[in-house]
Amino acid sequence: MKVIRITGGPLPTNCYILTDDVTGATAVIDPGFEEQELTDAVFAAGTENVKAILLTHGHFDHIMGVNKLKSLTNAKIYIYSDDMQFTTDDSLNLSFMAVPLRVEAFTADVTLNDGDIIELGSLRIRVLHTPGHTIGSCCYLVEDAIFTGDTLMKCSCGRTDFPTGSYPQMLDSLKKIENLEGDYHVYPGHEGETTMEYERKNNPFMGNSAYDLNN
Repeated sequence: MKVIRITGGPLPTNCYILTDDVTGATAVIDPGFEEQELTDAVFAAGTENVKAILLTHGHFDHIMGVNKLKSLTNAKIYIYSDDMQFTTDDSLNLSFMAVPLRVEAFTADVTLNDGDIIELGSLRIRVLHTPGHTIGSCCYLVEDAIFTGDTLMKCSCGRTDFPTGSYPQMLDSLKKIENLEGDYHVYPGHEGETTMEYERKNNPFMGNSAYDLNN
């Protein structure tokens, strides 16, 4: 399994290119921008090998590159069922904040639910529903990696004051992630990578004491 991180867009956002070493099958996670580096990476992987566009949630800075990527690869677009409306509603995806940039509406090919398995070549990607940042935020677990979008970030977590956000749900979701067995390499939607063990020890939004104080 190979993971390439490309960072771009106005905020900026981390987009990940996930490739199965055995078959070359590739997924692009959170293409939130249209930049040459991302296009070059897609061509390097082989447009015919890009099978999936996986979205951790529906905010503009994670979906703005979806239409271009779809036109290049015809890959299937995946989003959690509760965030389906974000792909067509500017008030939910917050693209009004990115003027003059806009999100061109699109329809996902596959709507996801908690526990779903996405097959990517020999890889099996598990969907973990983690509402809080948005009602349909999710994480993707594959082997020893977890792609957390704007749920878990290094020593932090995503905002909960946007439409459909919920601080209590965020805490529940962080607890759900914290309770996963073993360690994971954490690939967040913004800023640097981290590990689950590091976050369990250092993230103020994780741990029983932090959780209890905020409930």
